[in-house]
Amino acid sequence: MWPMLKAYAELLHELGERIGARRKALGWTQQAAAERSGVNYRTWRRLENQGQASVEDLVKAAVALRCEEGLEILFLAPAASSIDELLRQQKSQARRSGPRSA
Repeated sequence: MWPMLKAYAELLHELGERIGARRKALGWTQQAAAERSGVNYRTWRRLENQGQASVEDLVKAAVALRCEEGLEILFLAPAASSIDELLRQQKSQARRSGPRSA
């Protein structure tokens, strides 16, 4: 059975709560977090309270809160469904990476 998907508003709310919890764990006020991240204070409050901000401000917040590694797992390429597809993905990835130096 598939897990129940969360509503858009619920995801935003939970994200804002996690941002606030992380900030508090670091012992920062909202003002301090906003200053450290380069995000406007009103935007930071909206980010925590409503989960709403631009992608740029979300990234700034993640970096300030030392959570940028979590951004790297967002929107991963889908897993290959066959060996042929896996080989195509690897070949494409090798072309993008360019020649490796020894």
